[in-house]
Amino acid sequence: MSAAEPPVTEGDEPVRGPVGPSGLLDVLGVASVVLDTDGRIVLWSPQAEELFGYSAQEALGEYAARIMVHEQYLDLVVKLFSDVMETGEGWAGAFPIRRKDGSTRLVEFRNMRLLDDEGDVYALGLCADQSTVRQVERDVALSTRTIAQAPIGLAVLDTELRYVSVNEALTQLNGISAEDHLGRTPRELLPDVDADVIEAALREVLRTGDPLINQRITGRTPADPDREHFWSISLYRLEDTAGTVLGVAGMAVDITEQHQAAVEAETARRRLALIADASARIGTTLELDRTARELADVAVPELADVAAVDLLEAVVEGRRSSLGPAESAVIRALAVRAAHDTEALDAADQPGQVARYGPDRLVTECVRTASPVMVTQVEEKDLPRIARSPEAAVQLGRAGVHSYLAVPLIARGEVLGALDLKRTRNPLPFSEDDLLLARELAARAAVQIDNARWYQNARDTALTLQRSLLPSHPAVTGGLEVASRYQPAGASAEVGGDWFDVIPLEDGKTALVVGDVMGSGIDAATTMGRLRTATHTLASLDLEPARLLEHLDKITEGLDHSIATCVYAIHDPRLRQCRIANAGHLPPVRLRPGDAPELLELPTGVPLGVGGVPFSTTTIDLEPGDRLVFYTDGLVETRQHPLDERLAALLELLDGPDRPLEEVCDLLLRTLHRPENADDVALLIARVLMPG
Repeated sequence: MSAAEPPVTEGDEPVRGPVGPSGLLDVLGVASVVLDTDGRIVLWSPQAEELFGYSAQEALGEYAARIMVHEQYLDLVVKLFSDVMETGEGWAGAFPIRRKDGSTRLVEFRNMRLLDDEGDVYALGLCADQSTVRQVERDVALSTRTIAQAPIGLAVLDTELRYVSVNEALTQLNGISAEDHLGRTPRELLPDVDADVIEAALREVLRTGDPLINQRITGRTPADPDREHFWSISLYRLEDTAGTVLGVAGMAVDITEQHQAAVEAETARRRLALIADASARIGTTLELDRTARELADVAVPELADVAAVDLLEAVVEGRRSSLGPAESAVIRALAVRAAHDTEALDAADQPGQVARYGPDRLVTECVRTASPVMVTQVEEKDLPRIARSPEAAVQLGRAGVHSYLAVPLIARGEVLGALDLKRTRNPLPFSEDDLLLARELAARAAVQIDNARWYQNARDTALTLQRSLLPSHPAVTGGLEVASRYQPAGASAEVGGDWFDVIPLEDGKTALVVGDVMGSGIDAATTMGRLRTATHTLASLDLEPARLLEHLDKITEGLDHSIATCVYAIHDPRLRQCRIANAGHLPPVRLRPGDAPELLELPTGVPLGVGGVPFSTTTIDLEPGDRLVFYTDGLVETRQHPLDERLAALLELLDGPDRPLEEVCDLLLRTLHRPENADDVALLIARVLMPG
């Protein structure tokens, strides 16, 4: 047969060409002996020499019975030899032999008659040590039974990755009979089980001889075509005693249940971590919008691809809300967050936007019933009930929204709004576990949101009160150009009691006042209003600044132990002077053209409300072009920096080109006031004008 011709086959197995010898015969140590009709040894193999102890020179030509048979069995063996030679029927058995060294060994024999081409008769004896044969038989039996009864799938593949043997467990795992495995590759039988991964692993083990232990693969088999399974496989290269590579042995264990348990445990761990994270991240301030953003940030991307936090408009305004079956829900969006850029963001209500959702909308159902609404698999007909408008429904469809969940935000028995969740890229639909997690997050966040909205309502009330008590003054009065600012504290802090005032007096004089009531909230704002009213009344009496502060001190003592700081100054344009008294307040800054800004050296005095300490008046010159800057401590004080350092920063900002007063106010607030500062700021700047 030429090299180009295909190999012939024997039965179902192709003949693949020359291969290396098997090592099994070497393990057995089979000896071969040929006898003539007289029973003399004519051929003697090296294995026979090792088994019986006689060399070929010693054995050839000798009667086999003399050197191969124990004397106790001589007659029996001679008879058996004669029967084989006469009848041609082979014989097999085991009996002791006497080795050359006198030791006895049990040997298993196979005897058969041979004919040569001339018709001469010979006897062939094949012999092997029976203990070795039994050991091999036991090993084979053990391997066979182990493979057949093992609860894990076992297979042997040849060097071309075709199955040559599989056990029952593997046929059950794969749902394919043992006969259908033989001669076929894993890729041919199981195309839906990581075929590329398995084939690459098999070839690598064949090439290197390094075993592969516990490689995880996944896929579907005919045994369970509708369910994804996970297996752990191990592969080992098979070699005979001569080192010839025979193929690969593989083991497969179905770990689907263990994998699912591990996934569930990991999911539970991550969700516990998410709840712990939510406890730490949600409600860090009493800002309503920020608290809503914190909830949305926690929900994305762990729970949803898109999250929105919405409150009922009535709740935002401080009113209780209850919806009837036919009523729409008026909802204010507080926060929206997405894990990636998606058209679903465009479809969502933007923070601050108020929208009306009809009674058929799912979010309306959620807040009306105080119960979650979940659409596991969103279909096209569901989108109009999720979106705020037909256009938004189209956008959600294009974004790939396939699962939806809305959970009510409930605090102290009141429905505040809803946590709205959507999935686009995450392929899994919302599950009952997701619902439990969303409800837990919503419950924790709702209390923080409720706290924030009540605080914000109270703060707005105090701020409204305070702003109503602050003056509105003309830009020019009594020979002064005046600019002022009031900056509330950060949204997480209560309203303070800072104030300023510009009071026209007789003879063209002007009183300038800046004060700070210690404390915060409505009480501080109310005290500030009383002191401001008292200051107006006392200023009309044309009192000296120190005398006016003494009266304010007595008034403050009667205001529920309130304490306040205050600077009171009277500008007299005719005398080009300013008389100033200080009650525990930070000193004003004077700016003169051509000179560096300076903090006025005034007797500090004690705060109003302390009582019993006299105040003093200081007179300073003020020429046209000079400026005075009054401020409260919220402008310069911080927890991180010394006060001297902050006052130096104030002077440095003022030491520049002459700017419009309004611009200077904005510069100081923008640069010095920190957003996180828990104190409000009152700022008043006056510039002396040229006479006439």
